[in-house]
Amino acid sequence: MISQLAHIDPEAKIGKNVTIHPFVFISKNVEIGDDCVIYPYVSILSGARIGKRTKIYNGAIIAAEPQDFRWKGENTFCYIGDDCKIREHSIINRGISPEGGTRIGNRVFLMAETHVSHDAVIEDQCVLGNGVQVAGNSIVHSHVILSSGVMIHSNSDIADWVMVKGGCRISGNVPPYVVMAHNPVQYFGVNAEILRHCHFSESSIDNIAKSYRHVYESNTSTFNALRRIGEDIEPSPERDAITNFIKSHNLKIVAVQSHADLDN
Repeated sequence: MISQLAHIDPEAKIGKNVTIHPFVFISKNVEIGDDCVIYPYVSILSGARIGKRTKIYNGAIIAAEPQDFRWKGENTFCYIGDDCKIREHSIINRGISPEGGTRIGNRVFLMAETHVSHDAVIEDQCVLGNGVQVAGNSIVHSHVILSSGVMIHSNSDIADWVMVKGGCRISGNVPPYVVMAHNPVQYFGVNAEILRHCHFSESSIDNIAKSYRHVYESNTSTFNALRRIGEDIEPSPERDAITNFIKSHNLKIVAVQSHADLDN
């Protein structure tokens, strides 16, 4: 299932039952796992490591050279997991140093014309809509939905189960389970519909909402919001995920009025 019209470097490692359509370019220092499908006009460049059963659609570029002046031609990598779909004309840059690298998890869906920059991490089961841009050294944790046109600035950290609505720009840290929208970014509520679909209990969703009322709707500092959450809401994995994320980022999260430790 490998077209004679594709260019495949002899050093590339191709797994079993891989379909490679005409006019694909595959460089040396590439590894492609079993049962992948590579559609026409895809370029897979040096440093690409692709898992099993992944489909890469027309015109996508995998492991493109990083767009960063710090990169001086080092042998760097782009890792893509199993069961991913990378749609038309998407671009994924490889890392700028041999350690780390750009990483796409398992069962990730990148829609058309997405761009994932150097050393970004997209964890398992994320969906990136058309034209999403993820800048370098950002982390998008698992089960995140970034709607079309979202822009994630460098060094941002997007926690699990977040939804960011279309066209929103994120520069900073987004705590788990929330919906973010508008420009400048605003808290838009809890990602309840997705959580219900994925079998979170109503009591868990209610406690998440109560936690965020303290953080985003009580006109107090993040420091005091954390203290109120501890006093008002029984311990649970969801409550702890919220408070631990905020604490681990030095109380700096997007869409809050102030990060200062006020009203002790």
